[in-house]
Amino acid sequence: MQNGLDTDLLTWLLEPDTPGVRYLALRDLCDLPEESEEFLAARKQAYTESPIATILEAMHPEGYWDEPGPGYLPKYTSSVWAVIMLAQLGASVHVDARIRQACAYLLEHALTAGGQFSASGTPSGTADCLQGNMCWALLELGCDDVRLDAAYEWMARSVTGEGVAPKEDKQAEVRYYAGKCGPNFLCGSNNKLPCAWGAVKVMRAFGKLPIDRRTSLIERAIAQGVEFLFSADPAKADYPSGFSDKPSGNWWKFGFPVFYVTDLLQNVEALVGLGYGDDPRLSNALEIIRKKRDAQGRWPLEYSYTGKTWVDFGAKKQPNKWVTLRALRTLKEVA
Repeated sequence: MQNGLDTDLLTWLLEPDTPGVRYLALRDLCDLPEESEEFLAARKQAYTESPIATILEAMHPEGYWDEPGPGYLPKYTSSVWAVIMLAQLGASVHVDARIRQACAYLLEHALTAGGQFSASGTPSGTADCLQGNMCWALLELGCDDVRLDAAYEWMARSVTGEGVAPKEDKQAEVRYYAGKCGPNFLCGSNNKLPCAWGAVKVMRAFGKLPIDRRTSLIERAIAQGVEFLFSADPAKADYPSGFSDKPSGNWWKFGFPVFYVTDLLQNVEALVGLGYGDDPRLSNALEIIRKKRDAQGRWPLEYSYTGKTWVDFGAKKQPNKWVTLRALRTLKEVA
């Protein structure tokens, strides 16, 4: 046993035929020192023989994928999705200069002066899911650009509503828009109701921000977001569903990678990242996560982007190392 993990399960994750998983398992489950020879060798292999290498090989020398510009379209092969995936794969600006170039390109072309990450390049193209994903991904990649302060500032204000005018006030310097249409995660794509998928992304990004960089505004936004995510039992996910009478079934389908569609596991991950791992309100969700394991302690792939992006991560309904890694990382934090 190591860190409470079954030896056979850990051996499976550390198999050399999946170097990307091996690298992250050594880092996140085994807590191997990053200066150790074994870790450095695993990381090098992940950058040369895993999905990280495939994605970076597809990057244009200027720092974008597929098409220049804000990088939201086409799904899921443009810059936004590449950067989100690279962050989930454990890539870093400190290891490969191309990743720093990609971060710089997105900050230049997808971030507005007001701090909104935008699908169109203008403030009206912002959305909670995009804002949260990009803020989290850039920090996870090691990007320390000062422009991220404005992105976090907008994200916090967009949650609390402080200093943001209604979308109808088109003369206001800072206002909501048809998509991001109001505070507390209101979203046009969710019939103008609070969107829990977006909330999870935003809260995950706040959890990534070091505590000493959290302003009083950000702390208020975190408190409001936590209250929203606990306004329903995360196991039931009965948050507002704008165009349906029941929650999306995707809440209970664990996948890899995770883009704007959110699952129960990522909701728990976001709340754990903010220090709520021992909150009894997570107990039902944690029970669901644990019960999804098979007899060998492995989790299946239930939601995938097979054929839609650069890399496929396994067959659906089969035991999956990437999903198992996600689940074990989260459970490790609540053990």
